[in-house]
Amino acid sequence: MEQGSPAGSTTLRPGGFVQEAFGGMPQRLFRASPSRLLAWVDCPRRYRMQYLDRPSPPPRPQRAHTSVGTAVHNALRDWWDLPVAGRTPDAGAELVRTSWIEAGFRDSEQSALWRGRAQRQVTGYLADVDPGEQPLGIERTVSLKTEVLALQGRIDRLDDRGSELAVVDYKTSRWEPTDDDARTSLPLALYAAAAWKMFRRRCVRVELHHLPSGTVAAHEHTGDSLKRKIAEAESIARDARRAEDDYAERGVESERFPASVGPLCQWCDFRAHCPEGQAFGPEKSGWAALEDVPGRSDGVRSST
Repeated sequence: MEQGSPAGSTTLRPGGFVQEAFGGMPQRLFRASPSRLLAWVDCPRRYRMQYLDRPSPPPRPQRAHTSVGTAVHNALRDWWDLPVAGRTPDAGAELVRTSWIEAGFRDSEQSALWRGRAQRQVTGYLADVDPGEQPLGIERTVSLKTEVLALQGRIDRLDDRGSELAVVDYKTSRWEPTDDDARTSLPLALYAAAAWKMFRRRCVRVELHHLPSGTVAAHEHTGDSLKRKIAEAESIARDARRAEDDYAERGVESERFPASVGPLCQWCDFRAHCPEGQAFGPEKSGWAALEDVPGRSDGVRSST
């Protein structure tokens, strides 16, 4: 294992962190996924409503761009379950059709238009994929423990690249990711560190495969850069834990969950339950992310 590998010990970062409680006993690990950590960073108020309030306020109906992303991800997942001879680009298009979701679109005409676009994106992407080169994992769940955090998440695709592994994440948003996006992505780095530790094989390459453009944004981490990303995740976890502890005592009266008011409020699933978010501006329609608006700068971040 190389110097600075994140997979050499359970601690995974210099110094570690143990919060003393109950006469010197270490505090329980904070359990989270990368998406949960980012939810805290984006907006503590939404985090509280989504993960802590019980019953949780009902979210708005699913948006169309989520339906597109889900159908494409499902098709790319199920394609690898086909016999090798049946793994053709046309088979991928058929899987998009059978997994299509109508939720969120303006009308059936818009849904049909985007189904056709999604099918063309998948066939174009699969034309460059070797059907006989089976990935190590498809939607593979990975986990990682440090002295602070018990993290679990799911990788779209984990590739076997000779002696090393590579993390692949599919993107279907209108916005084309860059190599810098791959470099700064917290989830991708955490997935790479978790895969390295679980499989005991070096995993530093992370890739964003953007189906609409056919581009691949990539970054090669080092053991040390993965450690820094783990430390970042631990810092977020500490902040969220402090807020959750306060919530356990004070409930919705806790002041540790302010609304982060901004463009994302127009897309928030819990906007109907947040006066501050409603005041920012009108809510985006369920299909707004699919409209042909060049140079968008509304702040929406696709989860797909």
